[in-house]
Amino acid sequence: MKTILVPTDFSDTAYNAAAYALALAGQLGADRIVLYHAYELIVPIPDVPTSIPMVNPDDLRIAAVEGLEKMQKELTPAAGAGISIVTRADNTLLAATINDVVKQEEAALIVMGITGGSKMEEIFVGSNTIDVVKHTTCPVLIIPGQAKFKGIQKVVFACDLCKVADTTPIAPLKKLLTVFKAELHVINIDHENKHFTTDTPFETLMLDTLLEGYQPQYHFIDNPNIIQGIVTFSESIQADLVITIPKKHGLFDSIFKRSNTAKLAYRTHIPLLAIHE
Repeated sequence: MKTILVPTDFSDTAYNAAAYALALAGQLGADRIVLYHAYELIVPIPDVPTSIPMVNPDDLRIAAVEGLEKMQKELTPAAGAGISIVTRADNTLLAATINDVVKQEEAALIVMGITGGSKMEEIFVGSNTIDVVKHTTCPVLIIPGQAKFKGIQKVVFACDLCKVADTTPIAPLKKLLTVFKAELHVINIDHENKHFTTDTPFETLMLDTLLEGYQPQYHFIDNPNIIQGIVTFSESIQADLVITIPKKHGLFDSIFKRSNTAKLAYRTHIPLLAIHE
């Protein structure tokens, strides 16, 4: 892993995520942090009174560059030896072009902040982060507003044990587990065995085969609330990272459903890593 992409809106949450990325870079062996700001020029709407001031694209660009340079200057003292911080600003929608940016910058990981503060903060900051997770194929590490890097020693992998061979991104998962050298806990949340099928034992065996060499510890937890089950277990063992696989109509949807007030990313101080199937 060489490059970590850090989208920013210059908020305190974004600064904290960038600081976390810098500290994490040492453990991952990354040597390049890209601070990225995507700004969108507001397109004039027909029939809008001309008295309403329009945004000057040059002003937007200048503000973006100045914000990035300020952030770069403030974070540079925290960068470890051999780690460079570069900046990039684009006039675009973040989620719509994030994959192109990842490819161009050859990023192996995206790090973004999220806040569990006011509802407005959740809508503004949270939606941006979640939209990126939904639109990119690159692993995304979501950093809660108050999370501080203390090393990755215990990892929780939340798995639904469904079509494990087809949906588990085993290559990137193994790469990260190898780098972290962390204690691995695989958890499956169910309630009264409602999702237990005749295939479940086979799927568990399949996952165990895929994770051979990483000494996973398995935990089958009864909890009617998936999010609460993950949070409670992860905090009980003082985990440093929770890993989940975004699946359409699966665990990820239940975690990040807009109407669900108990979103995992908002409910825990533990960073959440989304690795796509």
